[in-house]
Amino acid sequence: MSTPLPIVTIDAFTDTPFCGNPAAICLLPGPLAEEGMQLIAAEMNLSETAFLEQKGPNVFGLRWFTPEKEVDLCGHATLASAYMLYMEEVVEEDQEIIFQTKSGDLKVKMEGEEIAMDFPLLETKTGVHPFFKNDFFGQRIIGSASLKGNWILELESFHSLEYVEPEFGVLAMHSEQGIIITAKGDEHYDIYSRYFAPNLGINEDPVTGFAHCALVDYWHKKEGNTSFHAYQASKREGEMKLELKGDRVKILGRAVKIFEGFLEV
Repeated sequence: MSTPLPIVTIDAFTDTPFCGNPAAICLLPGPLAEEGMQLIAAEMNLSETAFLEQKGPNVFGLRWFTPEKEVDLCGHATLASAYMLYMEEVVEEDQEIIFQTKSGDLKVKMEGEEIAMDFPLLETKTGVHPFFKNDFFGQRIIGSASLKGNWILELESFHSLEYVEPEFGVLAMHSEQGIIITAKGDEHYDIYSRYFAPNLGINEDPVTGFAHCALVDYWHKKEGNTSFHAYQASKREGEMKLELKGDRVKILGRAVKIFEGFLEV
């Protein structure tokens, strides 16, 4: 006989339904094999599905799966997980949550109407991409840097980001995990970006928390800023606030629940 598994879908880095980045969240009632987690993530077919297992008061194991594989760090599904725990009153809103993950302990708390996450800064190294040296599908590259499994490519303007139409087969051949494209801010936002990761089963991720842990490093080295208001220019669009604190990044964002139900597993 199958067992109903509660699941919710939450849009992260937005307070508007059907915007931001959707994540499926499962608070597991008991152990679930990794194979089962991957099958559920493939069935949900969102950029990430998060699995929570309570370890103690306000302490939860947290794992993230794309439709294709497990990943070591995911911002929007962490935000969505915390939002679910607070809104379902599993954790009181004045209490800090500790998520135990493959990237270490991540601390999350409510700050007014926003959720604040403490994430590791991802260090970038200036370099030239071996394939995308001068342009990214027709848009001129004016700066670039690498980080583990990913590249940052800086384009000339926000409009350059909008005009990019990647050929995902080509992009998959010339990237390990993904490619972040970014542009300098203006009077509206400090950072603009998009993120493509076809090798993770995500052609374009709507809003990407982990990518901004690298973008903070990239733009701090270039401009000297320590706080940023960032906008990710996907079709669903989303935004977040960022603060550089030593070797950590404080990420602030909002979320909204749009679906809840049960999986028969």
